[in-house]
Amino acid sequence: MAATVKPTHMILIIFAVAMAVTGRGEAAISCSSVASYLNPCLPYVTNKGPLGGCCNGIKGLFAAAKTTADRQSVCNCLKSLAGSTAGISPDKAAGLPGQCGINIPYKISPSTDCAKVN
Repeated sequence: MAATVKPTHMILIIFAVAMAVTGRGEAAISCSSVASYLNPCLPYVTNKGPLGGCCNGIKGLFAAAKTTADRQSVCNCLKSLAGSTAGISPDKAAGLPGQCGINIPYKISPSTDCAKVN
């Protein structure tokens, strides 16, 4: 089971880091919203389906995380959701930003400190 947690953290950190490059807004994003945005990505990153609507979900979450509080909330939600998803392909997870045309200028790591996400 421990082997599936690390890849899961990787995909979730990818999205958390993606959120760090957006603009401003007001309320923090809920964990249920984060899960809804990223749900279309699960078949692809678990080798059970095509990329499909994943990029729309990533881009939607990216656009919704407008404030530092939003991005930190997304990061923390992703970390808490990491344990509930098994079978993530680390290579596919790491490649999602590029697949979806999102440039992330940060190191993607499961050790991301969400408090430092701006």
